[in-house]
Amino acid sequence: MPDCGSGIPSEIECRQIADLLGDYLEGSLPRATHELIDFHIDGCAPCVAFLNTYRGTVEAARKIADVPIPPELKKRLLAVLKSTKAPR
Repeated sequence: MPDCGSGIPSEIECRQIADLLGDYLEGSLPRATHELIDFHIDGCAPCVAFLNTYRGTVEAARKIADVPIPPELKKRLLAVLKSTKAPR
C-alpha cells in the first residue's frame, strides 16, 4: 500500500494498519490503537480503499458455502502436514 501522503503527522503508518485491519474490524484492538487507526483512515485515501477491499473480501468469504473434503484428499493432506516441519 503506498504512503498516504496526507502531510499530517501520524503515530501509525499505512503498513501497520494493513497488519492490524482484521483486529480493527473485529473490534479487538485497544481503544487507543483503534482511535489512531480511525484518525489515520480519515485522512488517507489509499487506506480507505484498502479497508473497503478488505471488508468486501471478508463478506465474500463468509458467503462461500462449506464443501466437505473427500476422505482420500483429507487423508493425503493430513499426511503431508504431519510430514512437514513447522516453520521456525
